[in-house]
Parts: sequence; structure tokens; C-alpha cells
Amino acid sequence: MPITRRRFTTLAACFAGVAAGQDGGAWIPMFDGTSLKGWQVTPFDGRGPVDVKDGAIRLGNGRTTGITWSGDFPKSGYEIRYEAARLEGKDFFASIVFPVKEAYCSWISGGWDGTVVGLSNLEGNDASENDTSTTREFEQGRWYAFRLLVTDSRIQGWIDDTVTIDIEHTGRKVELRFDDMDLCKPLGFASYRTTGGVRNIAWRRTASDK
Repeated sequence: MPITRRRFTTLAACFAGVAAGQDGGAWIPMFDGTSLKGWQVTPFDGRGPVDVKDGAIRLGNGRTTGITWSGDFPKSGYEIRYEAARLEGKDFFASIVFPVKEAYCSWISGGWDGTVVGLSNLEGNDASENDTSTTREFEQGRWYAFRLLVTDSRIQGWIDDTVTIDIEHTGRKVELRFDDMDLCKPLGFASYRTTGGVRNIAWRRTASDK
């Protein structure tokens, strides 16, 4: 198969991510599969129920429903992986809020009526408007593998081993779209008017943090 410029860029991003994470530390589980140990229900107004069922944390249908990590978490030089599914509804499910040095950002999965993927916000523009914005159809009930790598200069993200996010954040304004998403800091997951599931959550430090 001939290597097009677009495919070359994708391959380069994959190799860059592997290089950044290959010397990372051991993966540290963040979910025991049976309880919310280590997590707190995020106190969003109008939130839906949160429970653990079939080895996954379920973020029930509400205005915004989420969980927030109750421990410490690094601001940069880390990698986190998890599986997520949209179980009911048609908006974003188990989208992650994460630190980027002294700022915070969110990686939206399936927003804007179900298909938009991207970071919110960059330079004041949300996931539907900035250069990370893409669209993807998510099958109801299917589990997708997500991986996020944050270094002092880049944010990279994969869905099922496909590069979805790859940007340099140095010198760019990184922030959360809504004030109430601050409730998910330092790390959290949220769904909007949708029941989302998240499982197999783990993180590790990367070589860039040394």
C-alpha cells in the first residue's frame, strides 16, 4: 500500500506516542471493577445516578453526570487508558477531564448530538470548532478503547489504536468549556443527557516526566 502524506503523518504520530510512553512506569489501576473506591460522584446539578454494574461504572442519564478522582494526579508526563461505551442516549459519554500542566481540558467523545470528537477548549473554541474536531459514529453499547498521552508540549489521543488527537499545546490557551466542569478536577469522567459506561481505567507516568 502506498504511504500517502496523511497516512505518513498518522504513522509518525503513532511512533511518537510509542516513543514517549515506551519507558513509562507500570500501569496503575484506578478502578477495581466492583466499587467506586477512589472516585467521588461529581456534584453536578441535575445529575443522573452513578453505580457499578457488570464491571463498569455507569454514569446515568441526567443533565451532566460524572465521577471525580479523589486522589492526587500528575499535571503532565502521564498516560491514561480506559474503555468507554454509550449505553443509552445520543450525546457525549464518559468524556474525560484531565490536567495539562497548570490548566485543564476535556476530551469529548460523541458530543453535539452524538458524533463530535475533540478537545474543549482550545483558544476559546470548543470541540466542535477547533483544529482537533472530527466526527465519528459510535455504536450503542459497543466498548471503545481510549488512550490519552499528555506531555509538557503535546496532547495525543487514540481510539481503538487510531490517532484521533495530536496537537502541540505549548503557547495555546487550554481550558474547560463550562465552569461546572471544574468539579471534575483533577481528573474525571462525565456524560451529558446520556448513560455512559467506563471501565478498565489505568494510568502511568511516561518518560517525558523524568
